[in-house]
Amino acid sequence: MYDLEQAITDRHSTRLFLRDKPVPTELVTESLELGVRAPSNSNVQPWHVVFASGPARDRLAKALLAQADTASPIVPPLPESFAHQRRELGALLYGTMGVPRDDKEARRIAVLRNWEFFGAPLTGIVCMHRDLDHVDALGVGMFLQTFLLALTARGLGSCVQVSVAGYPDVLREQLDISDDYRILCGVAIGYEDPDFAANSLNVPRNPLDHNFVFKTD
Repeated sequence: MYDLEQAITDRHSTRLFLRDKPVPTELVTESLELGVRAPSNSNVQPWHVVFASGPARDRLAKALLAQADTASPIVPPLPESFAHQRRELGALLYGTMGVPRDDKEARRIAVLRNWEFFGAPLTGIVCMHRDLDHVDALGVGMFLQTFLLALTARGLGSCVQVSVAGYPDVLREQLDISDDYRILCGVAIGYEDPDFAANSLNVPRNPLDHNFVFKTD
């Protein structure tokens, strides 16, 4: 049995996968069976995921790349008080990949990897029914984290992708996703490329007292 603490520690965002190494279906199924054990409001189990691999995955990536060539993705802007964290993460990632800040073409190529799922042979589009609210989005998040940890325990890499959800019309058209569902994010799944430096990046976290308050009186 894989140690839970080890799975939590080992899980990270994989940013380049081995494109030609397929993901065994049974490992994904096992991980989903664990993922659905996550808690949810009134047991509504709000998660809905559409997976794409093979030709379906390739068509989706091609359509997303074409859209990225003509329009920016629709993603929620971060308030300025939080935006510095996105900039700091970008600096870490590009620095690890050896991409200079002023090399616009190299940065463009790196960004475009988002729309081909960093080469992952399997992608999932995570959705939630439109009639559900933020309380139920918590349930989707708990499912997704449990699913990712189960994938990690089975030697699979993953990356949650908000950027992919920035082209919802492309996702709906390519994967026949009903308007009844909100598209929340994508998740790339596969075996990580061990030679890609950014895959070994240890992204820092805030000290505990930055986010947590304990009151006793």
